[in-house]
Amino acid sequence: MKVLNFGSLNYDYVYKVDHMILAGETMDSYGLETHFGGKGLNQSIALAKAGVPVQHAGMVGEDGQGFLDLCKRNGVDTEFVRMVSGKSGHTIIQLDKNAQNSILLYGGSNRAITKDFVDEVLANFGKGDILLLQNEVNLLPYIIDTAYERGMRIVLNPSPYNEALDACDMGKISVFLVNEIEGAQISGENEPERILDVMAEKFPEAEVVLTLGGDGVVYRHKEQICRQGIFTIKAVDTTAAGDTFTGYFIAGMLEGTPIAQRLRRCAKASAIAVSRMGAAESIPTAQEVENTNLEEK
Repeated sequence: MKVLNFGSLNYDYVYKVDHMILAGETMDSYGLETHFGGKGLNQSIALAKAGVPVQHAGMVGEDGQGFLDLCKRNGVDTEFVRMVSGKSGHTIIQLDKNAQNSILLYGGSNRAITKDFVDEVLANFGKGDILLLQNEVNLLPYIIDTAYERGMRIVLNPSPYNEALDACDMGKISVFLVNEIEGAQISGENEPERILDVMAEKFPEAEVVLTLGGDGVVYRHKEQICRQGIFTIKAVDTTAAGDTFTGYFIAGMLEGTPIAQRLRRCAKASAIAVSRMGAAESIPTAQEVENTNLEEK
């Protein structure tokens, strides 16, 4: 069974601020850091650090050699990453004193995917292989349809949620990994229980993982429901928490780990990630997760 992540690769420009800037406000930042990121890249590195052989597919710009070097250092296969003319994708991130963030995304080369490229990549995968997707590349509906026709299991983290997702056939998704906002946008509900009920009605065969910030996470598949709280740790940057969770969740799928044990490991890995600055750089290895002692709230 092979794992393919068809996703974004971004430079993250992180500005440290006292609070999120308001409309019409001019404000000094008190720090700037540049990190490698993009939900696609972060999740591929999380998979690799969790011990999963992962192939990444995507596009970088002429400034993108650093992404290839980073992937190589972390054991991510870049056979299907192409360099195109122009700029790589990037984000402008505000990080406040409470470690919360807001993110402005520029697609850049991540929006240069073609149908021919999708066909070229997916020709190497088939029935039972796992495809991980986010919503930071173009042609998502075509990628989903083509992968489904090839019998792949599709795991979707629908972030950011926008009109591009409305064109996707969500009935072809095997696993949804969503936060409260994304869950509300898909279901039209705000309460976690109602979100899960509606998603179970709309997508009865799919597994749904709903992350709830400080309230932990809830998993539902048909009638099976499992909850996991968070671990106590000082947060400094929450940027890659969800991406870390995603990588470790898929690792648990491949290992056949029982869901309660899997969610606990994911929550612990995410807690370690938020205790560190950066996105891809903050993600812990499986050994670090195993050897770090944390208390659950």
